Amino acid sequence: MNFGENEQLFGFDPLPRLVAAEFAEPNAIDLYVRQADGFTARVREVFQPFFWCSGDAGLELSGGLPLNRLIRCDSWAECQATRSEAASLPTFWLNDPVQQYLTQSGRTLFKGMLFEDLRRMQIGIQTGENGLTAIALSDSSGWEEVFPVQPGLVESERAALEWLSTQIAERDPDVIEGHNLFKVDLALLAARAKKLKTKLAWGRSGEVLKSRPSRLQIAEKTIQYPKFTVPGRHLVDTWVLAQYYDVSSRELESFALEHVAQHFGVADKDSADGRTALSIVRETRSLAAALSRSYFIQAQIFPYNYQDVIIRGNATKIDALFLREYLRRGHSLPDYPDARPFEGGYTDIFKTGVIPHVWHCDVTSLYPSVILSFGYTPTGDKLDLFRNLLSELRTFRVAAKAEMRQAETARERSQLDALQSTFKILINSFYGYLGFAQGHFADFDVAEAVTAKGRELLRLMVDWLGKQGAEVIEIDTDGIYFHPPEGAEAEMLQKGLTAELPEGIDVEFDERYTAMFSYKAKNYALLHEDGSMSIKGAALKSRGMEPFLRDYLEQFVRRLLEGKPREAGALRDEVEGRLRRGEFSIEALAKTEALQDSVASYQKKISASSRNRAAAFELAIKSGRDYQAGDQVSYYITGTKKKVVAYENARLASEWNPEARDENVEYYAGKLHELAKKFAEFSESPDDLPLL
Repeated sequence: MNFGENEQLFGFDPLPRLVAAEFAEPNAIDLYVRQADGFTARVREVFQPFFWCSGDAGLELSGGLPLNRLIRCDSWAECQATRSEAASLPTFWLNDPVQQYLTQSGRTLFKGMLFEDLRRMQIGIQTGENGLTAIALSDSSGWEEVFPVQPGLVESERAALEWLSTQIAERDPDVIEGHNLFKVDLALLAARAKKLKTKLAWGRSGEVLKSRPSRLQIAEKTIQYPKFTVPGRHLVDTWVLAQYYDVSSRELESFALEHVAQHFGVADKDSADGRTALSIVRETRSLAAALSRSYFIQAQIFPYNYQDVIIRGNATKIDALFLREYLRRGHSLPDYPDARPFEGGYTDIFKTGVIPHVWHCDVTSLYPSVILSFGYTPTGDKLDLFRNLLSELRTFRVAAKAEMRQAETARERSQLDALQSTFKILINSFYGYLGFAQGHFADFDVAEAVTAKGRELLRLMVDWLGKQGAEVIEIDTDGIYFHPPEGAEAEMLQKGLTAELPEGIDVEFDERYTAMFSYKAKNYALLHEDGSMSIKGAALKSRGMEPFLRDYLEQFVRRLLEGKPREAGALRDEVEGRLRRGEFSIEALAKTEALQDSVASYQKKISASSRNRAAAFELAIKSGRDYQAGDQVSYYITGTKKKVVAYENARLASEWNPEARDENVEYYAGKLHELAKKFAEFSESPDDLPLL
């Protein structure tokens, strides 16, 4: 199946091998197009910026919806001024000229290309007290090179920066990748270049690296960072990609490169004797290949540059599909919906403790299936794009998975896997779009109806399973964990349950587990048949805990799942003994917190008595460093008493001296006891054992 031929999804202009698009004042877009000989040509096209509004001016749009006029202008500045003059009317515009051009032209990046066709360069730096000590580069061809810097020698550091710019110009990458690229590497390189009075001319036409303050929202975290741009190229930060990955997986203990690389099995084997600049670029190259393929596909779909498609929310990207097609057809737009709260998915817990022999079943893509099976569609979507696109995406995913199974090469399988993964993300995002306040075609009434139907179907499934003799343990949004009836066969249960459900609602019995520990709603652990364990829920796996406590709880839960409750109960004393003998490193004791606010805002709130003092912020202030929202602070607690004020007794983990240990053992032992007490009912050891 040729997926790219769907113009509503992949855009209606087939221009191939467009690798970047950049705005050129006052009214042009520079297109960077890969030629057949491998050369990347720059083509400049004039375009007319535009915005939607209501009223009588401009081009009339069909359909009779509120934003019924399109105003076109001769330059970006004119468009901004004209929109300001129309401020009394309802208006809407896309404040990114590249998105405007791609939306208007129907073009997208990377058509006719595979991920392997991208020219990807990785950058890694090492520093010392006096500045840079080494710069390493690699690229997707396998090339690697290191430029060592002589410590304290200004000429050597300047030569390294000039070498870096020369390599970028000569090797001409489409993408520059790094780990903590924005907040650390590029910020440092830009600062050193400024001090040494040399330019980082990395743009495809010799433009200088630029930055501006920006903010990124990833789940509950707000990250302030300098957004760097290089005209004609894309900057990809694997530190950011890892954060997005962890939103759904919740598997990463740390976002440091060495930890993420170990998690994905791509740690550089040569780094065992110490981290080098080459280790950094090798691991970054492998991580980017693992984490960015879906975004490459998304850049073929959505009207954004590659660098921007990574940081846009899924609902925002879906809105961009609607805007592109409605503009193409000359159709008016609805205004934003009236946002309001509504009841969410069905979650419930029926049994706690350890349950052996557990199965899991769920409805395949519950909400998308409900939308298509019951004909839900947003009121404002007069062109019926919502259901058409959702239906096409589901068909495409099935086809991509089938082709992946038949693919003859690893390269084909990787491409098709990225396709089906992207389709899955989009399919599951369509329901979320219905409740998106900034979505023109969102519909909170429909979102509420879809959720209600989902709850109804799950309750029907629970009732049916109960009548068959199954013991339902927990319902988690779209799936059910249960202990099966004696002698039950999964295939027969699946057929029977499917027969009870409406047509188009498919049930999967997708997993079996040796045991499940059910603690409370949305907090459980599963022992897989291969002996591995997965944990869900902040009560069982919280980054707010010190690592030694997380490790204790993980071991405690594993012993419960393995049928060893007495060993689980004895674990507390084992850990406390290690604590009192000074066997834990500072990495195990220190808590790492991300600043959820700027230091200035924190100080303002403290002055207004609108919040309490916090150790991480107090240490950030005391350090004198320029900490920003999203930055992490690792600290430990000192003293000798069990109860102390944390922010008064906190020290940076980097200040800890293993030769003069000053961690507060009583404080940490107290936290261990508090945690153990929460789970004492599940073990066979009394909680009032004396302290060691």
